[in-house]
Amino acid sequence: KDDFGGGDYVVTSTLASQCPPAVGRALGFSIADTILKRNKYESNSKKQVSFVTIGDGSVHNAHFLSAFNLARHARFRKTKCPVVFGVSDNGLSISYPTDGYADYLFTKYAARPKDQHDPSSKVIMDRDGIPIFKANGCDMMDVYDKTFQAVDYSRKSSAPSLILYQEITRRFGHAATDRQHAYLDPSVVDQMAETDVIESGIMQAVEHYGALTYGEAMDRFEEIGVLSRSAFNSAADEPKISTRDDMIAKVSQPMAQVPPLAAGLLTSHDFNQGDAGKRVKKDVMRKHMTRVISEVMDSDPKVVYIGEDVEHGGYYLVTEGLAKKFPGRVIDFPPDETTLLGAAMGFSQVGLVPIVEIPYSKYLDCGADM
Repeated sequence: KDDFGGGDYVVTSTLASQCPPAVGRALGFSIADTILKRNKYESNSKKQVSFVTIGDGSVHNAHFLSAFNLARHARFRKTKCPVVFGVSDNGLSISYPTDGYADYLFTKYAARPKDQHDPSSKVIMDRDGIPIFKANGCDMMDVYDKTFQAVDYSRKSSAPSLILYQEITRRFGHAATDRQHAYLDPSVVDQMAETDVIESGIMQAVEHYGALTYGEAMDRFEEIGVLSRSAFNSAADEPKISTRDDMIAKVSQPMAQVPPLAAGLLTSHDFNQGDAGKRVKKDVMRKHMTRVISEVMDSDPKVVYIGEDVEHGGYYLVTEGLAKKFPGRVIDFPPDETTLLGAAMGFSQVGLVPIVEIPYSKYLDCGADM
């Protein structure tokens, strides 16, 4: 990861859960550049793009659907959101046949009858405004070309795009526990295992493009093999996690030490006493919250406040006046806690410090699995 939010972000299952943070990064790039006064890019080729990939099974997952919807909403609002979704379609979600549904879901234009009584009269309708780039997933050069086009589009237009990698053959089972022979004919399993995209890619590079010789390709293949075996052996030799403390140290966010309060801060002023020592009406809690949030945003320009209806003060006026005091740092989101919390993760990955407002505890369950 670099100082501008670039780099690789490691995720675990489900893969779709990486999509909301990816959209958050895309939304956060321009915000962080403005707030942190980062240098302007010399050319479009230097502008950042957020790239996220999933499989055709994950397009059913609510994390992906929420993220894709937020990207479409950004496109609709003409908000900068340079995110590229890559979807690999091999026709199988473990054992469940997907039957080309990804292509159906993302088809940009849908032909529908203009006259219900005359099916031949069709009108073309734009479904989502996000350009779709379709690549043959078994053709490495086509994959490179379409990926380049999609990234170039998102980079230049600061808008979302999607690449659909089609015609992919799954060579092996989904995981070690995937019993392919339980749902596929043995001949199909053997045929799938014999499909080799690397081999066909090398043939293209040598015979069509003249980029290298077969001898050079073999040397490179063996070099990668040595590096791969070394990496696997190194991973296998790592100490095994055997205690709860080891697990926490491995996967949990490190705890930041809370700085001590300034001496006398809480005793130097009695908030419940007037100038003459008379008791005055106490402020309600939300006013103290507003004051603290304002102090935090004053002290750290990286802090942003995001939520639903927060620009005008929020459900309980907690952010009243803050949008005017901190332009561009109090940001409204559509009412979807999954993308709200996911976007906050993406914001943090590009250098911002987001505070997320969830107005009701009942809303927490909508985004709890982020």
